[in-house]
Amino acid sequence: MAESESLVVVSVADGVGRLRLNRADKRNALNEEMSNQVLAAMQELELNDDVVCIVIEGTDGAFCAGADMAEANAAYEEGRHRFNPSAYAAARVGAATKPTLAAIDGPAYGAGALLACSCDIRVASDRARFRFPGSEYGLVVGAHALPTLVGGPMAKELIFTGRVVDAEEAERIGLVNHTVGAEAFDAKVEELAGAIAKASPLALKWSKQTINTAITGGNALAVEQQADLLLRGGPDHKVRFGAATRRVTGR
Repeated sequence: MAESESLVVVSVADGVGRLRLNRADKRNALNEEMSNQVLAAMQELELNDDVVCIVIEGTDGAFCAGADMAEANAAYEEGRHRFNPSAYAAARVGAATKPTLAAIDGPAYGAGALLACSCDIRVASDRARFRFPGSEYGLVVGAHALPTLVGGPMAKELIFTGRVVDAEEAERIGLVNHTVGAEAFDAKVEELAGAIAKASPLALKWSKQTINTAITGGNALAVEQQADLLLRGGPDHKVRFGAATRRVTGR
């Protein structure tokens, strides 16, 4: 199969868009072509009004083994570039206005761990593993994202040592929202994504922006007040609030 046609697979159903990394023979390591396809797929899903929530997932028991080290090393030796395509892919996921959910089954190392951290919510199977080995390779990978998830001291430990974090510890320290057994993994992802997909797309967008502003130390109150002015009494709010009122009152 031609890599340029199949490294990322996109599907949409019931308000949920899925972006599946599809380079199983390399444990979904992100090369330049795959990173470009992630960028294009995210743009496609963001522009699709039928998509409320985006799930990022891997294949065959591997979420993402990281950047394609062979490709990167060849580029360094040839002096072709010093940019990092996998970082652009993670940044694009992080910039999404729609809610994103990482479904992590298997290893998420380096750029793969960063990709998972760039999502809003993370669900891990019990065979998920995380590692941030940038300092071992002379790089900084994930240092901006980890503190908001696990706190400064733990982020420093994980990045300074580059040690492997198993699924149980990942949940305990806040690196993932949920860790579930393999038999329940798909159902948990469906449950969360389905619940999000039923919510108001506009409210989700503004809620995400407000929370992100709060996390980064901005004026989240002002963003929430702006959202209230724009959404309250609008068509979406009227329909949804009216339906909720009828459910509660029975009329």
